Amino acid sequence: MVDQETLSYLNKISSKIIGAAIEVHKELGPGLLESVYEACLCHELKKQGVSFDSQVDLPIIYKGEITDKTYRVDLLVENCVIVELKAVDTISPIHEAQLFTYMKLLNINLGLLINFNVEILKNGIRRRILG
Repeated sequence: MVDQETLSYLNKISSKIIGAAIEVHKELGPGLLESVYEACLCHELKKQGVSFDSQVDLPIIYKGEITDKTYRVDLLVENCVIVELKAVDTISPIHEAQLFTYMKLLNINLGLLINFNVEILKNGIRRRILG
């Protein structure tokens, strides 16, 4: 369970991320590659002084052992929010499952799934909390 102080901080960070994503979408609109949106979102976050890592390779640990496989998170913001970016016609259940799995594997309580391929960005944002 997430305590109130942590939840307040997560809300503040997610608001900054969503604001930055809206700025990118207003400037570029839908129809581009995910990598373009990621680069521009990183630019906006950097302008706001928000720390993040992009294309983070993380090892798969299976039954306590590190495998030779990794998974890649699009953005890890302030070490407490996972952001998965998409530029697809429709968010599908597998995209949501991917986000939840990444959140569980990293023990991160907040995840954002942002699909830039929509007319109005708020229709492309899914905010998920674990616990």
